[in-house]
Amino acid sequence: MVNTGSTSVKVAVYATPQMDAGPSDARWAATSTIASGGGGEDHAASIEQLLRSAPIPLNSVGAVGHRIVHGADRFNGPVLIDDAVLDEIAALAKRAPLHNQVGLDGIAAARRVVASNVPHVAVFDTAFHRTMPAATVAYGGPYTWVAQGLRRFGFHGISHEWAAQRCAALIQRPLTELRLVTCHLGGGCSIAAIDGGRSVDTTMGFTPLDGVVMATRSGSVDPGLLIHLLRTGTSVDNLEEILERQSGLLGLSGVSADLRDVVAARDQGNEQARLAIDVFVHRVAAGVGSMVAALGGIDALVFTGGIGEHSDEIRSRVTARFIFLGAQIDDEANRGAVGDTDVSAADADVRVVVVASHEELAIARAAYSMVSS
Repeated sequence: MVNTGSTSVKVAVYATPQMDAGPSDARWAATSTIASGGGGEDHAASIEQLLRSAPIPLNSVGAVGHRIVHGADRFNGPVLIDDAVLDEIAALAKRAPLHNQVGLDGIAAARRVVASNVPHVAVFDTAFHRTMPAATVAYGGPYTWVAQGLRRFGFHGISHEWAAQRCAALIQRPLTELRLVTCHLGGGCSIAAIDGGRSVDTTMGFTPLDGVVMATRSGSVDPGLLIHLLRTGTSVDNLEEILERQSGLLGLSGVSADLRDVVAARDQGNEQARLAIDVFVHRVAAGVGSMVAALGGIDALVFTGGIGEHSDEIRSRVTARFIFLGAQIDDEANRGAVGDTDVSAADADVRVVVVASHEELAIARAAYSMVSS
């Protein structure tokens, strides 16, 4: 399994990742913060080196699953990778410049490491959101946009689906009966509304740049501001660089894209860092509110991803905005949360749950199901 993200590469080997398997069933796993730099042969070589560091023989691998971020409306589920699929993934790279190319790098690296007859399976972040209704995915532009497929797709679907399933198990209620808001907060951030296990809305749109503030990405920006910048001398390429790599926590704080560093700077009196965190909390809370509206209510609020799992402050501050709905955290449980944990106050009407992100296992399961069916 190869999970190439915008800020890291995660690899893992599982024996038989069936539905009853757990994260601890990985025979080997590793994470690297290999800088993508837009991807390319050097990046693929770095991933190959990471794979070759496995302490177990990879010539016995039966299939390789790959996370691919953007599948647009072409891919609605996992698919065996062939040359035609590779071409389509590459064609979609312009819509996800931080992601699809590095996904292709992961495929190239894995193909060089495992036997040539081993099947490779692409698992798409966009596929889970295929159930969003037409009114959710359409933009308010001309109808020709709809006809051309210029619409909202949503991302982090692998993570949102996993978080929803784990939340249902933790609070011991059928997923089909739950209205969940899942917050994937990490290098990239998105929030989803999940009704009975089906995605009905999410904060990201046509690309993974949309939505809430992220580590280096701006999230939603008034399109009029972008037009203004273009008219006053900012080139298209420079604007993309600003929005994708120089914004978010990094751009606002001037300190780091890592929330831990930004918090440390704030605690030392850095006002830009304080602003960055306050903006982040505000935008995440606003995203949660819009997802609650899409669902018409909420049974549980779920946090996952690097920030979602590890920042008790962010969980507490976001949840505090929804006390009026019955969401309330147990402060002690929240501070000590490790792994999959219900951190709700005992009498809370809306549960607050932390779910450890295990996209790698979800990807491995999808690949296993694809090749064993």
